[in-house]
Amino acid sequence: MKSDRELLADLVALPGPGGQEEAVCDYLGDVLDALGLPWRLDARGNLLCGSENPKVVVTAHMDEIALQVVGTRHDGSLGVSPIGGAHPWKWGEGPVEILPLEGGEPIRGVLSFGSIHTSHPATAIERARSGSSLTWADARVLVPDGAIVPPGSRVVLARERRTLWPFGDKIASYFLDDRADLVAWLKVIATLKSSPMNGGGGGLDGGGDILFAATTCEELGGHGALWLLGNTRPEVCIALEIGPLAPDNAIELSALPTCWVSDGFGPTSPRDLDLVRSAAIAAGTGLQFQALSRGGSDASCAAAQGLCARPITLAFPCENTHGFEIMHEDAIESLARLTTSLLQHLVLERV
Repeated sequence: MKSDRELLADLVALPGPGGQEEAVCDYLGDVLDALGLPWRLDARGNLLCGSENPKVVVTAHMDEIALQVVGTRHDGSLGVSPIGGAHPWKWGEGPVEILPLEGGEPIRGVLSFGSIHTSHPATAIERARSGSSLTWADARVLVPDGAIVPPGSRVVLARERRTLWPFGDKIASYFLDDRADLVAWLKVIATLKSSPMNGGGGGLDGGGDILFAATTCEELGGHGALWLLGNTRPEVCIALEIGPLAPDNAIELSALPTCWVSDGFGPTSPRDLDLVRSAAIAAGTGLQFQALSRGGSDASCAAAQGLCARPITLAFPCENTHGFEIMHEDAIESLARLTTSLLQHLVLERV
């Protein structure tokens, strides 16, 4: 398998807006094929590897925040709205690509908020001068003359902006959420393939207790995971996520993984927080606990709907979430080791 950095660069370069995650899915399938592991897709597009009747599901999501076309303006430019938590000031002006509904080569475009050399009250710049925030209603996407783009088409950051920017012991890029977690997800699978867990239960041929799921449409509300867990009803769901740095949770931007003690959907049980703490000690990764005042994960979304009994969210510390995100270069390795250790603890606990 490629190095963490190579896998991350490959995955960041691939577009994967909610409902159109095929490029990311195909890449993951190729990696699993190379590992000699069977995988399958469900009706919601989730990529599954492992148990047919799981007690534990480990998720990382394939989708990214994006835009969708809502119409064509009189000048031929496109109006857009967000899919997931995309904000104009996080994207800024620059190259974008529009993915055809039927697949195929993207249409090149430019995200624009208009010129600043004006005082016309209808312009975005003049409203900004008056203290109003930019919204997606102020944005338009300029496309080549004659381009026909139907509403519902996804708009993603262009491939030229989808690269890693290493600096010091950190790595920055768009879409580390959740592409870095997908790398950790692959590393855990590869570890279990080469070194099965003590106590059994970790088989990846469909007969064990653990299912690995690369999910769709998490940024839209965990839709892929809700479909999957609604059909499998596992006891435990472990979601691999980002650990946002924010004033209301005192974590550091380091390689130390985090565990969410609560989020916008509810708290994690003390029993499972203690289990994660024990797993971190056994793995030697260290651990940071954090309480989120907003947001959710596949696990917490599903638990709020009664689709799993024990939601656990593990994450890597991340700055600039939903923008040009920053992580420690060793964070993926630490998250993978913690996740593997936690699975071992769950197997020994017999869930």
